[in-house]
Amino acid sequence: MTLLDVAGLSVRRADGRDLVRDLSFTLGPGERLGLIGESGSGKSLTALAVMGLLPAGMTAHGSVRLAGTQVVGARDKELDRVRGRTVGVVFQEPLTALDPLMRVGRQIAGPLGRRRGLRGAPLRAAVAAALDEVRLPESLARAYPHEISGGQRQRVAIAMALACEPEVLIADEPTTALDVTVQAEVLSLLDRLVAERDMALLFISHDLAVVADVADRVIVLKDGSGVESGRTRDIVREPRHPYTRALVDSARALEGALDRLAP
Repeated sequence: MTLLDVAGLSVRRADGRDLVRDLSFTLGPGERLGLIGESGSGKSLTALAVMGLLPAGMTAHGSVRLAGTQVVGARDKELDRVRGRTVGVVFQEPLTALDPLMRVGRQIAGPLGRRRGLRGAPLRAAVAAALDEVRLPESLARAYPHEISGGQRQRVAIAMALACEPEVLIADEPTTALDVTVQAEVLSLLDRLVAERDMALLFISHDLAVVADVADRVIVLKDGSGVESGRTRDIVREPRHPYTRALVDSARALEGALDRLAP
């Protein structure tokens, strides 16, 4: 069963320049695919195209199907039916993704009310359950985003993304703004939730070591094009493209430097 089917996807600017070129991949239940590349390689634009959320002045071409629904060229009403229900997304910086003027509980309640029609006590119980699932206390529902830590904000963002039980989760650099310890906690949380729900995961990162821990398969992006793809284990052990080799060598060099600094 295919939940996400991307075929020949390109993202084009108004001046005709393609920022993502002819990208294809599929994802089924329980599968984990990593998109890796440096800044400007097209990773986040790919995620936005999958969600039908490209900024003004950019258009998607090709095909993106989410559980059978065509995203490219779809109207907002059609896209609204798949966002949250079929696909959820966790963005890089939760402080900007969350509304600073709205309490955490109300932000989680939003998609639950819109998508699942919950009100009153059932809605409050669902918010508490969503917080508990990401290992946050119910009391946090009364806090504003600036009153909680970065790791807690990212957990709230994950709770919002998963509130309506989507089949596909897109995680776009979800740990970049976090320190190493909190990063490990968030990655462990994502790993557990994806496994428990048997979701398809599209994990986006510039960090090869993180992708190697999370994803079963990987696509390496450079200047908007997929230059190499395959099982993560094979890509890391025997990279074929010069750009992929450079990424692997950089990751190994950093690991070696950290080992030398350790007492």
